[in-house]
Amino acid sequence: MKYNFTLKPAFVSLISVLILGAVGLSISVYIILFGLASSRDSLSLSQSAQAQTLATACAESALEQIRETAAYTGTTNLSLGHGTCFYTVANTGGETRIINVTATVSGVVRRLSLVVVDIVPLIITSSWQEVP
Repeated sequence: MKYNFTLKPAFVSLISVLILGAVGLSISVYIILFGLASSRDSLSLSQSAQAQTLATACAESALEQIRETAAYTGTTNLSLGHGTCFYTVANTGGETRIINVTATVSGVVRRLSLVVVDIVPLIITSSWQEVP
């Protein structure tokens, strides 16, 4: 038994349209998913930058607290903008202080550690760094 398959022009056109449609749909889905991933990354970067800015503001607040009350030690909590932070000031002897800062914005946490070596007449820091 011999089958004679002849493709009619309408059938070829239909298959071509279906293949092109599938390729177009695949490209569209890829572009949408890529855009969503990019938006998510952009939001994370923005929140990280906000947390870093908040940590810096909190550290500046701690330095201001030390300027106002040189003998200050302890922990203070602050809420600024969309985040919260807290800092701890520890006296390590003389005019040396260690300040640890933790800032959180939407689950993103940034931490700073500062070492103050002199308070009077000016506050002098020997170290200001981000810590894990």
